Amino acid sequence: MARICQITGKKAMRGNNVSHSKRRTKRLFRPNLFEKKYFLPDEKRWITLKVSAAGIRLIDKIGLSTALKEAREKGYIDKY
Repeated sequence: MARICQITGKKAMRGNNVSHSKRRTKRLFRPNLFEKKYFLPDEKRWITLKVSAAGIRLIDKIGLSTALKEAREKGYIDKY
């Protein structure tokens, strides 16, 4: 599985390390991902999601079922 948040769709970005002398070298900015288990009360089962810190806050704010529905509509997750 790729390093992509299943709720927000965040993935690695490319950029530059800039030294004191302004010399630039390529680098990756990776998202802050966690493997987290959530309980789905409507289906009475546990699911494991790879979510970013922002995704965890979003689930806390709008609820798990709403976040999963929005992620499925945007194409970030196909099944869980």
